[in-house]
Amino acid sequence: MCNKLDDDLYNLTQKKIMSSGGGQQSQALTKPTFSEVQASALVESVFGLKVSKIQPLPSYDDQNFHVCILRTKDTTDGPNEYVLKISNSESSKTPDLIEVQSHIIIFLRVAGFPTASVCRTKEDNLTSLISVDSGSEIKSYLVRLLTYLPGRPIAEIPISPQLLYEIGRVAAKLDKTLEKFHHPKLSSLHRENFIWNLKNVPLLEKYLYALGQNRNREIVEQVVQLFKDEVMTKLSHFRECINHGDLNDHNILIESSKSTFGDAVYQVSGILDFDDMSYGYYVFEVAITIMYMMIESKTPIQVGGHVLAGFESVVPLTPVERDALFLLVCSRFCQSLVLAAYSCQLYPENKEYLMITAKTGWKHLQQMFDMGQKAVEEIWFETAKSYESEISM
Repeated sequence: MCNKLDDDLYNLTQKKIMSSGGGQQSQALTKPTFSEVQASALVESVFGLKVSKIQPLPSYDDQNFHVCILRTKDTTDGPNEYVLKISNSESSKTPDLIEVQSHIIIFLRVAGFPTASVCRTKEDNLTSLISVDSGSEIKSYLVRLLTYLPGRPIAEIPISPQLLYEIGRVAAKLDKTLEKFHHPKLSSLHRENFIWNLKNVPLLEKYLYALGQNRNREIVEQVVQLFKDEVMTKLSHFRECINHGDLNDHNILIESSKSTFGDAVYQVSGILDFDDMSYGYYVFEVAITIMYMMIESKTPIQVGGHVLAGFESVVPLTPVERDALFLLVCSRFCQSLVLAAYSCQLYPENKEYLMITAKTGWKHLQQMFDMGQKAVEEIWFETAKSYESEISM
């Protein structure tokens, strides 16, 4: 049987707004609205598992449920906790993309990464397309079932330099490992207008009205312009790869063990939420990871050097990539903060959840901007360099 649900409700979080940029009403209508009873029935009819307990998980435009199953003579050896993922009706129109994401999760698990297992349907498929008559129209939703990963999201603990280094290293190893991933539908990861790909920072301009007129908006406008001038012109010099794209502090789980001195040492025990995967660049992944690790830190400017050191222990950045890092971190802050403000207009009842990043994000972005690129880079690069001297000793 399942217990301690409350402590693990935040393992899947920070889902994003639709990439289409459509009207408020059309976006609001894409999110599934399955009840717990209906979700339980889906688990049984599609995957052949009997539910003992089910509870919603936080999500934005999809629906996620934490599912506990009853043990039967056919399921005595398998896991008894799962995550049911019901994709929104818009995402469900891109089954190739979701199939590739599922195969990547499987590929990474085989390669030794702590990802979930993807469960097959009774028809031996990775997904099932469910049609629902809403009265005015029939909507279709893609349904998946993944094993539930136990552990604590790193958002719940004071994060140490050792763990920041480890997270940077995991991020680089993940992207590096995916160089070997092949799939006939891999081109679906070229998501040209996907709002959460760092390459698409200029698309934020259509959402700026959600900020009103204030200093925050002025900073975002300057970052977007700098991005156009200094990043867009250098993209051809960045090394391409597949990005996870959302290694935030709720999508990385950790577990602790005791060191020889009796202190708690944390290791990454789970990587969640591959829905934002797309083709990008190595420097994008490290920039995104640095930004999210800054969110809850009491010394946010120091974070980047530790993450960078871990990342570069696997994939050293080129000079042109390093030169873009500061602006890319600022750009990711802008993406998260602008889209959160816009999302609050769509879903005001979900404001507290949507503004997780904004609680500290604006302050961190302003601090970076006020310090300037040279001063921030000096801290990051000197910190990263200190790891080199430790390794060579």
